Amino acid sequence: MDNFKKVKEILQKNDLDAVLISNGKNMYYVSGFAGETGYVYISSKRHAVITDFRYTIQAEIEAQGYEIITIGNGGYEEAINDILKEDGINRLGFESEDMLFATYNKLKDKLDVAEFLPLADDITKLRRIKTPKELEYIKKAEAIGDTVFTEILNFIKPGMTELEIAARIEYLLKVNGGTTTSFPAIVASGVNSSMPHAVPSHKKVEMGDFLTMDFGCVYNGYCSDMTRTIVIGKASDKQKEVYNTVLKAQMAVLDVIKAGFKGKELDKIARDIIYGAGYEGCFGHGLGHSVGLAIHEGPRLSLSEEDVILAGMTETIEPGIYIKDFGGVRIEDLVVVTETGCENFTHSDKHLIEL
Repeated sequence: MDNFKKVKEILQKNDLDAVLISNGKNMYYVSGFAGETGYVYISSKRHAVITDFRYTIQAEIEAQGYEIITIGNGGYEEAINDILKEDGINRLGFESEDMLFATYNKLKDKLDVAEFLPLADDITKLRRIKTPKELEYIKKAEAIGDTVFTEILNFIKPGMTELEIAARIEYLLKVNGGTTTSFPAIVASGVNSSMPHAVPSHKKVEMGDFLTMDFGCVYNGYCSDMTRTIVIGKASDKQKEVYNTVLKAQMAVLDVIKAGFKGKELDKIARDIIYGAGYEGCFGHGLGHSVGLAIHEGPRLSLSEEDVILAGMTETIEPGIYIKDFGGVRIEDLVVVTETGCENFTHSDKHLIEL
């Protein structure tokens, strides 16, 4: 990968001699190295992956065109110091929104550099606008989710536990082409569905329950994310009202979203519909977030998001209503924003399914 060229532009902008990239997703984005430990080092003179013996061969395969440095008994500090000395580095940047405070203190004490300077999230922001190839991977990951949703409807039966259903979803995501899940599947039934991020439990699915399923997979490193809520058996009038309110809010955003909106403006469209229907206080999370190498990326669609949504950014559109001791509904699609609208990557049925 040649994304190191973009990082060099950041170095110039911030008057830095070099940077240590420690965020694993950023390491992969910049170099192609998907190992679990190490750093990517970039200066005007070189671009290198610094890792340990366990990942040397992997780095050589994945980080084409990068110098691969395997640490010795002196650890990362010694290896980094050798490079800093060779390159004559005085101002070294680090990812301050990612690096642990303990790691920062250790490196600050042991690295032979005049200034060890925070770089905030400049490198992470490089990932915001997706390339056509990245969008292809995200679209495929979401298509796997659609397939799994269809298959899981044929599996669910009253008396099954949330854990059984979650396990089946995660199995199907991998069988259908995902390398792993993008997050542990959320399966919440009955009153548990009033918790937006409920953890699957031994609770059995019962007739009359809402059943919310939120899941995604990783395909070629890129994540998907979708949510559907169904009813086991026949839906009550109240359940239909809640569901249709959430669907109305989601469709209102899907009808207007395009490049140029602030995140908070899109959130307000959905929130006004939900609150206007009498459910103020029942939609306690943001409308959505971007998805890419990480399941939650910026910019977000939330009450406080001032960033403008640009063409090529992905966003989830996932309004919800959650009522304690009753249940909840969330409907989530994943779209890529364009100059004139959006392309929706999620195609699973959104009318209220009574199973």
